[in-house]
Amino acid sequence: MLIYKIFRADEWAALQSNGESDGAPIDVSDGYVHFSTATQAAETAAKHFAGVTGLTLLACDADAMGDSLNWEVSRGGALFPHLYRKIRMTDVVWSRPLPFDGHAHQFPEEME
Repeated sequence: MLIYKIFRADEWAALQSNGESDGAPIDVSDGYVHFSTATQAAETAAKHFAGVTGLTLLACDADAMGDSLNWEVSRGGALFPHLYRKIRMTDVVWSRPLPFDGHAHQFPEEME
């Protein structure tokens, strides 16, 4: 199963440069890397990245993350994937720009 992480340009550049990352500032303060499922990603973008441009959407293989990935109750009582280690470039299956059209972020068709 693919899960998704939205990164700002500097966060994505740091992951590419270093090969791993603690994530965004919210991830660092919460102690885990926040991910979303395909059905949760648009709401995550609207809630936490409203109007933000220059974003990148990362797709990662949840099964390959093993025991470091936990599914925990979050927004609206839904289970969200939380990674309790650094995100690594080797976790990324693909990345795509996440353009903002003035109203909403436009997600790629290949999302599950």
